[in-house]
Amino acid sequence: MLGIFLMAMDGTIVASTYAAIGSEFHRLENTSWIATGYMLTMTSFHPQLSDIFGRKACLMCAMSIFALGTLLCGLAPDMNGLVVARAIAGIGGGGAGTVSVILVSDIVPLRDRGTWQGIANIVFASGQAVGAPVGGVFADTIGWRWAFIMQVPIAALALVAVGFGLKLPPREDREDFKAKLKRIDFAGAFTLVVAVFSLLLAFDRGGNVAWSDHFTIATFAVAVVMFIAFIIIELRVASEPIAPAHIVGNSTLIAAYMANFLMIGANMTMLFTVPLYLQAVRRFTPSQVGVTLLSNVIAGAVGSVAAGLVMKATGKYYLLTILVYFLSFVGNVIIAGVTGPMAFTLAGLCTGGSLTTTLIAIIANAGQQNQAVATAVSYLFRSLGGVVILSASMTLTQETLRQHLRSRLTGADVEEIIKRVRESLSYIDELRPEVRALVRSSYQDAAQKTLWFAVSLSALTIVCALFIKEKPLPR
Repeated sequence: MLGIFLMAMDGTIVASTYAAIGSEFHRLENTSWIATGYMLTMTSFHPQLSDIFGRKACLMCAMSIFALGTLLCGLAPDMNGLVVARAIAGIGGGGAGTVSVILVSDIVPLRDRGTWQGIANIVFASGQAVGAPVGGVFADTIGWRWAFIMQVPIAALALVAVGFGLKLPPREDREDFKAKLKRIDFAGAFTLVVAVFSLLLAFDRGGNVAWSDHFTIATFAVAVVMFIAFIIIELRVASEPIAPAHIVGNSTLIAAYMANFLMIGANMTMLFTVPLYLQAVRRFTPSQVGVTLLSNVIAGAVGSVAAGLVMKATGKYYLLTILVYFLSFVGNVIIAGVTGPMAFTLAGLCTGGSLTTTLIAIIANAGQQNQAVATAVSYLFRSLGGVVILSASMTLTQETLRQHLRSRLTGADVEEIIKRVRESLSYIDELRPEVRALVRSSYQDAAQKTLWFAVSLSALTIVCALFIKEKPLPR
């Protein structure tokens, strides 16, 4: 639970500080890499590593890697160094998050699983609630770097807690280290990461340079080839694949996975677009943004716990899943309609509930023998949804912003203004009042278009939820 708290705190620290980080490095248009670099390497975590090497060993190794990556974030000399450090932290974060959830599934009866997931989500929300304002306050005062550095001693405390406090039954281990390594799907992990990384490069290049650029086209082509290679490896080559065919081929499981993919993508889009709008248009400080995010975070925990209690009492999840996805869609419509965080509470409430109900649906339909890998694949889809859709949404924001700026600004220095306002928000205050107003209105229009994109994703989650099948939840 301490590890879950730490991973959650890291996420909202980034959400409340990324605009300040981008402005300091004069790379605001590339700040989506701070989040996507982390989530990209989360997808490389093999879901069966904890089966091969043991839950406790995997959890401690993951926490150590996360601590190292976070320390490097605080010491990063430039944006490129920060993205690399976030990628290192993502390897640890992906492992710690997945193993923690699998451990709960090992210990808790399925009927009570939703309740315990809710408890874990309270811890997760507490971490988010601390991270959002702390990140903002640090960015406004002693510097955003300390928001990362201060996580290192907490990670050390988590390691000590796991090392001495987590008691698991002894496991039979007859394989040597070499035999264990052969079971890991290195080829699948590699091709998946290269495919997603190439796709992100294509989005970034297309949105900031040109979609017809040769490099943009080439990276799209590499992404397609590597995705095809990943599918072939998973179906034909890997002995223990990251995404086994009998798991992703199950109609109910793939419906739940796609709902998670789209929901996380929509939620990440909202989580990054609203703070950008608040700082660029409403002139919020990072501290104010952090406080604004709290309602979404707290509501997410409440929604998760409430969903768990309803499932415990009724033993059912199908209608509840459809309801929470629908209400999340309504909340996102309100957010997009007013271009602000007015409905963050409703959206957060239902996002937390939907992730809990779909997780229970996944475990129930996968069966006891497949629950660990099915749970891990769900986190793979969540990570992919966050990284791919967030990258696409930030590309949409920058592309729309450029178009509006070019259509509204006049004069010989237009291109220089466009370049600098996309690099740093602080430059906007240096402009003449009439130009400043045009720039802020362009940021507002770009944010609103991206928020409506998130709304369309939310609508698709409802469609996916309809294909989830109900199964009784035994006590």
